[in-house]
Amino acid sequence: MRLTIDLDALVRNWRRLAGRTAPAECAAVVKADAYGIGVSHAVPPLVSAGCRTFFVALPEEGARLRAFAPEAAIYVLNGFFPDAAALFGGAALRPVLGHRTELEAWAARGGGPAALHVDTGMNRLGFRPEEAEALPADLVARAGIDLVITHMACADEPDHPLNAAQLARFRALPAQLSGVRRSLANSAAIDLGRAYHFDLVRPGIALYGGGCRPGGRSETVVTAEARILQVRAAPAGETVGYGATEKLARDTRIAILSAGYADGYPRSAGRGALPPAAVAIGGRAVPILGRISMDLIAADITGLPSGAIRPGDWAELFGPTIPIDEAAAASGTIAYELLTGLSRRAARRHLGGEGG
Repeated sequence: MRLTIDLDALVRNWRRLAGRTAPAECAAVVKADAYGIGVSHAVPPLVSAGCRTFFVALPEEGARLRAFAPEAAIYVLNGFFPDAAALFGGAALRPVLGHRTELEAWAARGGGPAALHVDTGMNRLGFRPEEAEALPADLVARAGIDLVITHMACADEPDHPLNAAQLARFRALPAQLSGVRRSLANSAAIDLGRAYHFDLVRPGIALYGGGCRPGGRSETVVTAEARILQVRAAPAGETVGYGATEKLARDTRIAILSAGYADGYPRSAGRGALPPAAVAIGGRAVPILGRISMDLIAADITGLPSGAIRPGDWAELFGPTIPIDEAAAASGTIAYELLTGLSRRAARRHLGGEGG
């Protein structure tokens, strides 16, 4: 499998979001090695384009990122542990603090720029609103809190009542946080409107080509392709692949592609996927046949011109013809998982990336 990564499209996606959300600052979430496309490739053009704030999950990610964004603010979403203090100090990282123990530990080591995470309805990380209300103002000051964030649970469902409830809870933050910058919006919440933007937005998947809601897909950044190894014919009544799950209803021409679940293309995209899984050959979508193997995929090319497809040609697994959200939905997953699960054995080609 090969991946073509359009870094200019990445930058255009960031600029589009920055333009839509101004005067709020537009940060970039680059955890999981920039959602699988590579921090070393993704971050320099974003910095050149004007991105000044980044979010990662782990301090190890932040320390690596620092080499490519020497002047940026880097926030670590999964918080602070004292045994990681050297990483935080050495790379000037800013923890996102979500409970009293780590807030006190950060303040005890001298504090410094940091974010406070308030849980407004996710019930994952963060202070509950009543816990935030009870925080001593001097502790908040000693910790150096310069940003308060929350995370939306259902922003990709615009009509979900929890969206408005979380917004109301976030607006009602206690007085000791009244002068601190606020950040609520992830990729999907940006589309909910200006009321959700506050001082800083934190797009992730929208930077990398994933959609956040119907019709909201951003520009394609990653195109995944598999080489065609063989073109074969099989008569009606025979079966395709492991388990004989696909019985052919007609005489069928089949293309065998050199990719599978070992490359990060989910096995669940095989026979029985709803909506049906497809790949694209010559710009035309064709259905997958049978189960996905570790290294191979079968596709029905009966509807394509005879002789037009040859071994050595390439088939698109997702990209401009098969949007990544559609490929993910056919696998019973989301674009986040598909991108971050791509195998390192896939050849990667990066285009553009000058930023500016």
